[in-house]
Amino acid sequence: MIDFHLNGQPRHCEASPDTSVLELLRETLGQTGTKEGCASGDCGACTVAIGEAGPDGRVRYHSANACITPAHQLQGRQLVTVEGLARGDRLHPAQAAMVDCHASQCGFCTPGIVMSLFTLHEAQQRSPAPLTPERLEAALGGNLCRCTGYRPIRDAALSMADHAEERPQWLDLAIDAAAPQQEHAADAAFVQPATLAALVEARRRHPEAPIVAGGTDLWLEVTQRLQRFERLVDVTRVAELNAIEATTLDDGREGWWIGGAVTYARLEPLLEEHYPAFAHLLHRLGSAQVRNRGTLGGNIANASPIGDTPPVLLALGSRLWLAGPEEGAGEAERELPLDAFFLDYKKTDLREGEVIRAIFLPRPEPGRHLRVWKLSKRREDDISAVLGAFSWRLEDGVLRDVRLAFGGMAATPTRAAAAEAALEGKAPDLAAFQAARLALQQDFSPMSDVRGSAHYRKLSAANLLERLRLVLMMEDQGQSDTASSPEVMLHAYAH
Repeated sequence: MIDFHLNGQPRHCEASPDTSVLELLRETLGQTGTKEGCASGDCGACTVAIGEAGPDGRVRYHSANACITPAHQLQGRQLVTVEGLARGDRLHPAQAAMVDCHASQCGFCTPGIVMSLFTLHEAQQRSPAPLTPERLEAALGGNLCRCTGYRPIRDAALSMADHAEERPQWLDLAIDAAAPQQEHAADAAFVQPATLAALVEARRRHPEAPIVAGGTDLWLEVTQRLQRFERLVDVTRVAELNAIEATTLDDGREGWWIGGAVTYARLEPLLEEHYPAFAHLLHRLGSAQVRNRGTLGGNIANASPIGDTPPVLLALGSRLWLAGPEEGAGEAERELPLDAFFLDYKKTDLREGEVIRAIFLPRPEPGRHLRVWKLSKRREDDISAVLGAFSWRLEDGVLRDVRLAFGGMAATPTRAAAAEAALEGKAPDLAAFQAARLALQQDFSPMSDVRGSAHYRKLSAANLLERLRLVLMMEDQGQSDTASSPEVMLHAYAH
C-alpha cells in the first residue's frame, strides 16, 4: 500500500511494485491530465511535482518524469499534478502565463510544461533569483514541444511574476512522512528500508530483487521491454546512502564520501564549487527531471560502458565504499578503487548482496586540472557516443599524474594506460601527444553501434587528446581557454 497526498488530499492506494507514478495516476486514480509521451523520461509530457519537507519544515518540490518514477516512492510525499494548481477558476501563475503568452497549441505537452514552470515558480518564491537564460534552459530543458516552438514558453516563464499569486494553501502544508513499509515482511513487494542495516538485511533476504534508486534506467525495462518485477528494494530512504560527508582517507587525501543514493541535483552545488567541468556534464547527462531523481551510485552500479560519470570519477581517482551481508548476521564493509570495480560489460566486483554505500570524491589538489568532453548526437539529454575525462598536473613544464579515462571505447568505462604512459613526465608538446594518440590505438578496440562506428570512436578519442594539447598550448601562452568553456558545443574534428 502507498500512503501519500495527491493535490492536498490523502490517498491510500494498492499497486504492484513495478507501477509507475504515471500508471497510478491515469489507471488507478483517474487523473488523466498527466500525459504519456515517450515513456522513457525524454519528452517531459508526464512531468509532475513531488514534495517533501525540507530541513526548515517547508515542503520543497522537484520536477520528475512520472513515467519512470516508481509509484511506491510517493510514500509519505506530496504529489502535485496539473489538476491541482488552480484555486477554483483562478489559475496558478504558471497556467495563467501560458495562456496569456499563447504558449500552447495541441496541448498534449502543456501539462508537463506547466508543472516544470510550477517548480520553477516555487523555487523563485523560496529563493528569488534572476531568471537567466541558463536557469530557463535548466528548468525547461526536459520538456519537448512540437507545435509552438519555445519562444512563447520562455515568455511565459519570464512573466509568471506578473500574475497574481494564486496558489492552493495546501502547497505549504508540511506533511508527516508516513513510516516506510516493513522491509522485513515476508510478503513485502516493495521493500523500502530506512537504514543501512535494514538494507543489507533486505538484500540478504531477497537477493533476486533488483535495487531501485532514481529509476531513470531500471524503469526503462518496464516501459520499453515490458518486464515485470515481483519485488524491488528501494534505497532512496536509507539514511547512510543519502549523506554527503567530508573525510580524509588513510593515504591523506581529503574529499567527500557521497552516499550512493545522493541525487545529481543534490550533488550539483558541490561540483559547481570544486569541479565546474563535472557540474556542467550533469546538464548534458539529463534534464532537471532526471537530475532530480538519478543518483551517482546508480550510474556506477549500472556499469554501462557509456555511463557519463564513471570516466570522470576514474580520472579523479575515486574510490567506492561497499557494504553487504556478513556470514550469519550483520554487515561487512570494504573499499576498493573505482579502477577495480568494472570487470566486463555490465559486470562489476559487487558481491552477492552488496550495495554501493558511498563514492569518494577527492578534494581538488593544488595545480590539478580536469577537462570533460562529451560527444553525442544531441547536445543535452542524450547518451554518449564517446566521453573523455582528463586529469593532470603540470610541474616544471612536464605532465605529472596523468589520468585519461574514456566511456564508449570499451566494454567498461576505463583508463587509457598506454596513452597515459606516453604523456607521463613529458612536456605537453606535439611530439608527446602524437605518441599518446598512437598509444591510444593499443588501449582500445571499440565496437560499432547506432551511436557511432568503431572508426568514428577511435578518431574522436584521438581528436579529444589533440584538443587537450591545444588547451594546454593556449594556457601556456596565456590565452583564454574558450575551447574548454562549458558553453561551447563539443564536436570531434579531424586533421
